[in-house]
Amino acid sequence: MADVLLVDDDGHIREVVRFALQKAGHRVVEAADGRAALEAFAAEPFDVVVLDIVMPEADGLEVCRQIRAKSPVPILFLSSRDDELDRVLGLELGADDYVTKPFSPRELVARVKAMLRRVEVDRAQSTAPAAPAAEIRRHGQLSLDLTRHRAYWGETELTLTVTEFNLLAALLRAPGRAYTRDELVERAWGPGHHLEDRTVDSHVRRIRRKFGAVGGDPVETVYGLGYRLRALDG
Repeated sequence: MADVLLVDDDGHIREVVRFALQKAGHRVVEAADGRAALEAFAAEPFDVVVLDIVMPEADGLEVCRQIRAKSPVPILFLSSRDDELDRVLGLELGADDYVTKPFSPRELVARVKAMLRRVEVDRAQSTAPAAPAAEIRRHGQLSLDLTRHRAYWGETELTLTVTEFNLLAALLRAPGRAYTRDELVERAWGPGHHLEDRTVDSHVRRIRRKFGAVGGDPVETVYGLGYRLRALDG
């Protein structure tokens, strides 16, 4: 069972989502606007946040920005089909995934389950015994500690979300090999997960921005195909 913060100003949507999540065994705390969401998040820890974009008081983008500044908790956006720009901006701010309205409650529960599964894998790795050398993968100045879920550029450690780390780990399996976006989705989100290309692009831009802040640029675009790790000096 997971503790879920559900944020939407539409009472009917909250009712439908709450029922689906509770049926799946999760505990749900509701908030009807952005301010209430931030107050609820400050009051207790949550395992995942399901967050609408267009809301009074503080919109979902601002809520995402404030939550991400202090916590890596998985965030799933609820977005209208006409809000493509907002969806992309939300992913840039640190959201992990999104579903568009109208949506299938079953799909939403499946997305939440997939995010929680990735977090559980991360927690299991972080509590495991110290990683042997084989668990640390390196490519030039880029290194990933797969057991403790830590990323470095040279001696500088970077804070990545679970999704960002998994994307880099997928690319690091075969440095120099070009991966399609579909291949990266399967490796970072799990088999059977379907996302728009723009979603993968948004996560890659966040990775580049974080590494760029410390003088790194590990990911290279393969136009018309996807991404690969660029050739890096040691």
